[in-house]
Amino acid sequence: MLDIAWSPTLNTVTRNAWRLSFGGGIAPVERTPSSLIHEAPHQDLYRFDGDKSHTGRPVLLVPPLAGPAQCFDLRPRQSLASHLVGTGKATYLVDYGTMSFEDRDLGFEDWIERIIPASIDRVSRRHHGAPVDLIGWSLGGTMSLLTAAALGDLPIGSVTAIGTPIDYEAVSLFAPLRAVGRFTGDSPLAFATGPMGGLPAPLVQVGYRLTALQRELTKPWFIAKNLHDTETLARMETIDRFMADIAGYPARFFHQVCTQLILENSLVEGSFQTRSGSVSLADLTVPVLSIGGTEDVIAPIQSVRAVTDVLTSAPSVQFETAPGSHLGLLAGVRAKGSTWAHIDRFLEEAVARTA
Repeated sequence: MLDIAWSPTLNTVTRNAWRLSFGGGIAPVERTPSSLIHEAPHQDLYRFDGDKSHTGRPVLLVPPLAGPAQCFDLRPRQSLASHLVGTGKATYLVDYGTMSFEDRDLGFEDWIERIIPASIDRVSRRHHGAPVDLIGWSLGGTMSLLTAAALGDLPIGSVTAIGTPIDYEAVSLFAPLRAVGRFTGDSPLAFATGPMGGLPAPLVQVGYRLTALQRELTKPWFIAKNLHDTETLARMETIDRFMADIAGYPARFFHQVCTQLILENSLVEGSFQTRSGSVSLADLTVPVLSIGGTEDVIAPIQSVRAVTDVLTSAPSVQFETAPGSHLGLLAGVRAKGSTWAHIDRFLEEAVARTA
């Protein structure tokens, strides 16, 4: 009787151990069906397939640079894109692809003045000129906010920034870099990244893993403890795939992140310098939702909350918290009842204000 009772669990353990070691993984990659509707360097535009009878305004998902665009669509139960489609939203995604040495001169201005505005315009025109609600994660939120501030005539309905730091002095993770930078400035940074054309993907991946060092160190024990739990292992595998797909930064973009955001903390002062001049966050005039994760070391609550102090012309600025790490905030098991619920309410209220 004991052998019979335990056999299903033993079969699961054996199967999972084999799949992790030799069988190609716990679960296949599953994405929400989508269609490529525009193709161009660093601005491929996808529309997620779903019911054609949409409610409300179209949504454009804006990923961060280096972070894979599939951050919004990791797997069926970890997909903000699928959730939005399920609520009746016409949902789009801009994908920047990978960066090469030839892209070394691309900076924030290329995204906030050209790439993101072009995607907004294409989505809006597909919906008879309707305003587009932007949803950005991490630096994708930064770029969305700066785009809305720099180009006030764009058809933007609102901006949602998920895990987007504003006050970088509140990010203890960057304290060593700021301390060194007070004495060295940006010369070592330019010297290190210039010849490579930017920060290569392997270095970015290592940096991201270091932010979750405990996870990396305890991973063997975690796997052994959960060999019977296929769903938990599938979530772990999804995060590993995400980390393996993290791309690099162009030299100019990475230089701007380190100097203006981390060393100078310019966003908390409400401005950002581009080739075209200064972008003032006080010029943003659309509703904004900002969400911070309670376990996020890359964008701690205090750093994210600072957005409420710099968007002085926005008709409304909502700040919410949700459980989760930097990625977990967007796509963790608790995101549906927290982050996604905040977004649903905000989008409904934003549309109601303009009705």
